[in-house]
Amino acid sequence: MNLGFPEILFLFILALLLFGPKKLPEIGRQIGRGLAEFRRASNELKGQLENEMRLLEAEDREKKISPPPPPPENTVAALPESTSASASAAAVSSAAVASASDPHPASASGVDGA
Repeated sequence: MNLGFPEILFLFILALLLFGPKKLPEIGRQIGRGLAEFRRASNELKGQLENEMRLLEAEDREKKISPPPPPPENTVAALPESTSASASAAAVSSAAVASASDPHPASASGVDGA
């Protein structure tokens, strides 16, 4: 809405004829107050919208941060906590079986066969 000087002059003369010279300043003040209140309310709404957008973006950033990738298979880190204790027990028992089946028990125990 682009008003030039002739249009503004026409509206001023029309308002002067309709309302008279005594009421025109009062109407101008009321319009000014209304515009100021509208501007204040729109700025407040704009601020609230921007704040909500910042909060939503922060939530999106938190959701986009993914958990670390799972460890590779067949590694100690891949074993769950409950099986790590049984896995270490199995490793100890397999070592005991291996030492029991050793053809040279003297070298395994560190004692000379003599």
